[in-house]
Amino acid sequence: MAALATVLMWSSAFPVTRFLLGYYSPGAIMVLRFIVACVILIVIGVVKKIRLPEKKDLPVFLAMGIFGVFAYNFLFNTGTIYVVSGVSSFIVASAPVFTLILARLLLKEVVRPAVWLGVAVSFTGLMVVMFSQTQGLALNVGVLMLVGAAISGSVLNITQRVLVRKYTALECTTYGIIVGTIFMFIYLPGAITELAQSTVPANLAIIFMAVFPAVLAYISWGYALSKAEKTTHVTVFLYLVPFLSSIIGFIWLGETFSLWALLGGVVIITGMIISNVIGRTKQK
Repeated sequence: MAALATVLMWSSAFPVTRFLLGYYSPGAIMVLRFIVACVILIVIGVVKKIRLPEKKDLPVFLAMGIFGVFAYNFLFNTGTIYVVSGVSSFIVASAPVFTLILARLLLKEVVRPAVWLGVAVSFTGLMVVMFSQTQGLALNVGVLMLVGAAISGSVLNITQRVLVRKYTALECTTYGIIVGTIFMFIYLPGAITELAQSTVPANLAIIFMAVFPAVLAYISWGYALSKAEKTTHVTVFLYLVPFLSSIIGFIWLGETFSLWALLGGVVIITGMIISNVIGRTKQK
């Protein structure tokens, strides 16, 4: 249930971000959203009396914050300017593919041949989606940023996988988001100016993004990872995100995208199913 709740919250992030880009710059959305998230998490952390991270684990928290929170959200918000939410969600959905690669390189997981077949299929789908977003002979810069976001999201998965062995989901989320938010402060001066000129619906959307796709989603995802017998039992739910995001984007924002983009997205998901269902990873 925790994984399904996370998927529902993350699915809403794509169309809500598209909506917010009509009122705020990408950096302002990011810093305002996570300042609110930090306040909520610090209050909860004080009440729950969460532990401080051990010194030896600080590099992992630092990597989680820089790549999984700061870099991911910057690349995601900026890339979403150029790509509709349905297409962006399919691209970001390739994160589990990059997670498999990093798990092999960093965690020394043994990967079966069927898994690499799934990776190849997903990359083929990713190429189709990227091709569907070309403008003449120029590749849409938003697509490249969203691919970067997918890679950054895979770092979040790897670091959380390591940290939840020792820390609670709340502890992982709190310290990772605090680190990421510190790096976002470079956008705070501009965000304050934009906040004064924004509207009530846009500001409520910022609060929504802080409470649900940020705080609650990160905590529930970490909880789901900590309780799952295998990581793949949880990541399988991520297959639903692009389809739910596309539905929300169509109903709320009237967004549509090409048949090629849809085809490529389906191929990406197919590749991940091959990797996670047919070819299970084994730990050395």
